[in-house]
Amino acid sequence: MPFVDRPEGLTVLLTQRSEQLKHHAGQISFPGGRIEEHDEGPLGAALRETEEEIGLTPDYISIAGYLKTAVTGTGYAVTPIVGFVRPGFTLTLDTVEVSDAFEVPLTFLLDPSNLKAGSREFDGHVFQYWEFHYEGRIIWGATASMLVTLKGLLDE
Repeated sequence: MPFVDRPEGLTVLLTQRSEQLKHHAGQISFPGGRIEEHDEGPLGAALRETEEEIGLTPDYISIAGYLKTAVTGTGYAVTPIVGFVRPGFTLTLDTVEVSDAFEVPLTFLLDPSNLKAGSREFDGHVFQYWEFHYEGRIIWGATASMLVTLKGLLDE
């Protein structure tokens, strides 16, 4: 969950997954992926995957902490790691995995008027989820849920 510290305020760096991917193709997500054998836990995997997917190196990232592990509707367990990103980076996308990267102002994501409820049928089950509509993109599912969890923590 990368937050970019821009002069005009914090933004959240998101990716759009490639349409070529087997799972969650085209969806909006945070950089990240599976823990591999050589990774030092979720943090090591998050930093490695972020660099592989979008070219953002760890020297631009300060880790703030972890959110509670989220289980997606398709059974993936995701450990969100919150980090602050220092501006000045240049992104280099691995286009096999990521078709785009973009930033959304945190104030937009924290504004309750921008949060909508949605539902979809998948494999014979109806799933309820949260979504944000931002500049023609729909941020939904696990990504939106993690942002809602973060908002709940900030509101406490």
